[in-house]
Amino acid sequence: MSSANAGGAPKPVTPPAPASRKSVTGTRKTVAVLFLLPALVLLGALVLYPIGYSLFRSFFDKSGDFTAFDNYETLFKDDGIRTAIKNNAIWLVVAPTVATALGLIFAVLTERVRWGTAFKLVIFMPMAISMLAAGIIFRLVYESDPDRGVANAVAVSVHDTFAESSAFPQAHPGLNSPLKSAGGGAFVTKEPVRAGSPVALPLTGVAPEQMPDGAKSAEPARAEPGRVTGTAWQDFTRGKGRGRANAPDTSEFGYSGIKIEAVRNGEVVASTEAAADGTFALPEEADGALLRLPESNFREAYNGVDWLGPTLITPAIIGSYLWMWAGFAMVLIAAGLASVPRELLEAARVDGANEWQVFRRVTVPLLAPVLAVVLVTLMINVLKIFDLVFVIPPGSSKDEANVLAVQLYNSAFGDRDSGVASAIAVLLFLLVIPVMLLNIRRMRREAQR
Repeated sequence: MSSANAGGAPKPVTPPAPASRKSVTGTRKTVAVLFLLPALVLLGALVLYPIGYSLFRSFFDKSGDFTAFDNYETLFKDDGIRTAIKNNAIWLVVAPTVATALGLIFAVLTERVRWGTAFKLVIFMPMAISMLAAGIIFRLVYESDPDRGVANAVAVSVHDTFAESSAFPQAHPGLNSPLKSAGGGAFVTKEPVRAGSPVALPLTGVAPEQMPDGAKSAEPARAEPGRVTGTAWQDFTRGKGRGRANAPDTSEFGYSGIKIEAVRNGEVVASTEAAADGTFALPEEADGALLRLPESNFREAYNGVDWLGPTLITPAIIGSYLWMWAGFAMVLIAAGLASVPRELLEAARVDGANEWQVFRRVTVPLLAPVLAVVLVTLMINVLKIFDLVFVIPPGSSKDEANVLAVQLYNSAFGDRDSGVASAIAVLLFLLVIPVMLLNIRRMRREAQR
């Protein structure tokens, strides 16, 4: 800037000196440091020191001798730790992805149902339960006995709706029986049967209390001209020396509902089911044929799925995790969905897009930042999963369900090997770092928008 003097020449104007800048709080740096000091001390004591000490201790064995990288070699040589690493990889890929997908589905669907708020409350409610309590609940849910385990009770009910279970899974011919094994679990008569001559089909192996409810005392079959008749029954009477072998007694029960087939040249020519007292009758086509008790009579009763067995234990635990955390994902995604401009959705529908296209091409891209937050949060969460894996598996399946956090606990407090435990802790820390960096980059991109 300039100003005119008496002679008309411009005179330069010196700008004022800038005032000294102060911090936002108007306080000195030393005062700010004093306020931050307690938090820095706690951060160092609770975070930095444990990380540093774990890194230092990972180079020593359980007796305190320096072993360099031997503990880290153990991580990849020990079968139990390798199983834990594999299971952590499964958890990292499956659990956050499925939980986020379920949360997205629930959040979108609840906007379209009348009782959406109540539905959200029910789905989110498991978050109020501790993971230890959830583990105890699902230990009972996955109980193998259908009378106690909810999961197997449902599985058995569905199975029996479409395929009835056998009532005689342990039945078999006794000594000197007219029946012999036909292979595959079936039994067949040793000799062809004749019309007008009653046939005895004695079996044993089913306890009286396990007989069908409608079973009655076994009755000898009556001869009928032109028909093959007989009796299939439980040929066993309690008490030494009581009852007659290969002959029905009043204290013995008939095999109610057992299936009998007449087989000639490998083909079934007639079939029937026994009455409540075990008696049955076949038409004249059965004359000269062999009688067969098919294997369907003796299948083991369906008792559900072995959820807590070595094969399914990890998926079963992941299922319990989804029960808890799908509600968490749903709430966050629903909050993001509420901020999506409805004009964009309506414009897409006006342009001819169907609901699936609106969901895939409009809703999901707009929710991408929220989905990333949920996914990264759950990834960090599953890397340190402990409670469910510690509580749910029975002793026979604990090794197959093992994860790094549980292995760390077992190494530190079970094997008393703090060196290996520290190496596992360092490995977990290294696994978390990429996820944290991914989250930091995402937050920076969001801040630049």
